[in-house]
Amino acid sequence: MVLTGRESLLRLIGKRRRFLPHRHSILSHPNPNPNPNEVSQVAEPSPADQNDDVRCPVCGRILPGDNRRINSHLDSCLSQTKPLTPSKRKLSQRTLLQLNFTLSNSKPKFENRVAPVPPPQNHESEEEKSEEIPECHGAALDSAVSGVPDECKPDELCCTLETFIVGRRYADDREEVCVGSAISLLRDPRNAKDPNAIKVVSADSGCCKSLGFLPRELAQYLSPLIDNYGLDFLGQITSVPKHSLDIVPVQIMYHRTSDGESKYADEIFKSLWKNAQRVVEFASRNPSSSVKYQLNFCLMLHEVLRNNIHLLTEDEKSYMESFSLLSNDSQRLFIRLYNRKGPWFRTSSISYPEILDTQKAVKGLAEKGYIHSIEDANQLYESDVIDILNILTVSELREIWCILLKKSNGHAMKKQHLISSLSTDADILWPQLSTMILERIGSCIMISSKAESLMWRIERLFFLNGEQDLSSFLLVDMGKIKYPAYNCLMSEQIFSNRRDLLSYEEAIEVAQIMDEALDANEVDVVLRCIKIAESCVSTDLPIQYSASESISLIRRLFTSSWVYSKVVTVGISFLEQERRYTNAINLLKLLLNVFTCDVRRGYWTLRLSVDLEHLGCIDESLIIAENGLLDTWIRAGSRMALQRRVLRLGKPPRRWIVPSFSRSALRKIPEVFVKGRPLNSELGAKNRYYDEEGKQCGVEELALDYYAGAGGGWQGVHAESGIWLTIFGLLMWDVIFANVPNVFYTRFQNAPLDFGTDGFYTARKSCIESHLQQIRDGMAEEFLIKSWETHIGTACRGVNWDCHSLDELRAVVTCVGGTCLASLCQLLAQDYRSWSSGMPDLLLWRFHGEYSGEAKLVEVKGPRDRLSEQQRAWLLLLMDCGFTIEVCKVKPL
Repeated sequence: MVLTGRESLLRLIGKRRRFLPHRHSILSHPNPNPNPNEVSQVAEPSPADQNDDVRCPVCGRILPGDNRRINSHLDSCLSQTKPLTPSKRKLSQRTLLQLNFTLSNSKPKFENRVAPVPPPQNHESEEEKSEEIPECHGAALDSAVSGVPDECKPDELCCTLETFIVGRRYADDREEVCVGSAISLLRDPRNAKDPNAIKVVSADSGCCKSLGFLPRELAQYLSPLIDNYGLDFLGQITSVPKHSLDIVPVQIMYHRTSDGESKYADEIFKSLWKNAQRVVEFASRNPSSSVKYQLNFCLMLHEVLRNNIHLLTEDEKSYMESFSLLSNDSQRLFIRLYNRKGPWFRTSSISYPEILDTQKAVKGLAEKGYIHSIEDANQLYESDVIDILNILTVSELREIWCILLKKSNGHAMKKQHLISSLSTDADILWPQLSTMILERIGSCIMISSKAESLMWRIERLFFLNGEQDLSSFLLVDMGKIKYPAYNCLMSEQIFSNRRDLLSYEEAIEVAQIMDEALDANEVDVVLRCIKIAESCVSTDLPIQYSASESISLIRRLFTSSWVYSKVVTVGISFLEQERRYTNAINLLKLLLNVFTCDVRRGYWTLRLSVDLEHLGCIDESLIIAENGLLDTWIRAGSRMALQRRVLRLGKPPRRWIVPSFSRSALRKIPEVFVKGRPLNSELGAKNRYYDEEGKQCGVEELALDYYAGAGGGWQGVHAESGIWLTIFGLLMWDVIFANVPNVFYTRFQNAPLDFGTDGFYTARKSCIESHLQQIRDGMAEEFLIKSWETHIGTACRGVNWDCHSLDELRAVVTCVGGTCLASLCQLLAQDYRSWSSGMPDLLLWRFHGEYSGEAKLVEVKGPRDRLSEQQRAWLLLLMDCGFTIEVCKVKPL
């Protein structure tokens, strides 16, 4: 079922969860959200979530605000021999009464935080290891982490780091290493694989023989410190490996120059140094025997524990920390199973080369509560019958089917038919069925609901979206994706308390249940989810945001209200298809009353006006449209559609005065007509034609042929919005990834979190304006070439490196001109979300000499096609910006 807003909801949900903790409560409670004053009826917040929480002045922990619990905590806190926050004087009864219990919702401050990357792996073959060393994918594996006590601070004159020499294959003399040998670091910016490469050279000999390289994860932070801040690193070899190509442990120290004190005080220097320390810290905690996916998972776990400690209960923290106590085999087995479909797995079929003892690994996971193991038929439940049957082979299913149902024609049945037949009669056949299943599978395991729910939360907190998971690490390791370099400057957190997180998670559960119900055509469940979302949204006060408060605009994307608004939006589209216009109107009015600062108001207002017209309420529909035009949050195609509705509905005698926008809204757009020989004329099918050479083509290709020949000798591409978004991303690259606080929280982002919000332009206004002025002054081609050559292949939202060549983009930039480009870039910077779709189909250009030319944008329409309101809005806006615009209408011969 195609519903407006469902694709956006699917991106928010991400990979469907196998286990939803609140599914039963959501579907079975007689009255969704019966107490609107509570945030969640399913997941009760922990004591640390109450509004009157306080922070203990002794240890810093968050406590409930009642006196009994405070006194009880202080008794145990003060009895500790070593309090978490040492005091310079002994706390007496007098000083205790003077303590200041501050509210826990005071916002903690965090400096720039980027997580370490796993160390090089010692278990790999020598050739694989030496081939990997010069490459630099480590930057993409960073993630935001909170500040931790540093062993040495960046303002000291000298500090020590424990690390390794890797890439011994590239050493000048592989045998010449001994304990205590002096070493120094030498930058290698021309390294073909890694421009951040740092050579380790022998300081004992005058010829500076190369001993290898620093790990690329560490070099990405030390290289700018050497290049930009003049740090000088010396050190010594601390031990010698058995094999000449193995990693060599070393100790390095940096010395600052006296003329760079002002540089050392800035935030970027401190950030780079802290990141380098964390790489070293992470390497010391994770032995090189760990496999890559295991290191990635431990990194994610470690960073969530650091960065979101205030969102976890003591039980959850202990549970997560217990993972590090598991054996390597148990850790690897859990990660493998977590990323498989499941939910049940046959123990006998589990085999991975890196897991030495599967049975011991299963036992270790079961003891810690990470998996459930079933070895006896009495442990099976009828509710799991379908999932259990899925792990049987077809021959096993047929055998069971024939025995239990006493039939002999099962050989022609497929697996799903066999499962359906057995599960239908499971209540009757269960005792025998469970026994026969266990006889064949021996034993089976599944990840526990507690482990799965917590790991889902960890992934969501780490990536901050539903589209990325552990596979993102793999894509980076394989070089399939390269994320841009930027600084994570954070002073605010996305989730300020646990209650907000739990509400957000429950809202995503409702969204998933609704999506599943839409697939299964379960109308009652869909309506129930709509009702739950409506009930939750209706309890919110009107939500207003200031464009200057970037963090507020970002945080609203991680609230339960935001998720429920998406559920309601999809529900409105569902109700409209069911022709339940009265219900849809009530929901639209609710959304408009609650979300007063939202670009979706344009769609909601338009649908409200349309639905009112469906019910025959023409006057009210007209008033809604007229009031909508006064709303500054209604933009682009929605505004154009409302203007045209007002002009259509507001004719005399309803309205006698012609609106002031009538002339601009009804402007004529230049048109040209092209004739072609049609291939088909089916209603609803895409128009196909024969070109001049007799080949089949679409209307866009037919138009390109026309403009290349009789239409004026134009070159061009059929790209719609794609080429413009690519040009915008390349021209504005430095602006998009500028050092703006609280917009980059993880190293897996292809754009800042405020990208597409009004806060993006506001937070960078001076930078954007100066950059646009340079584009007007003719610097566009230089910006384009620089971004292409520096960042080619790097992920950036909207940029497609494969569809267009650099020569094509340079031609477009040259022919369009700086003034028009600056106007287009400014529009996208101010409101990317509203204007990133609906651009004309064709972009044409032709040169008048070597360095000048002209461009034309063409929207192509077939015989029965017409312009959408978004397309019309774009064409009129582009005309105002100075572009040459045409609509090409293709007619059959």
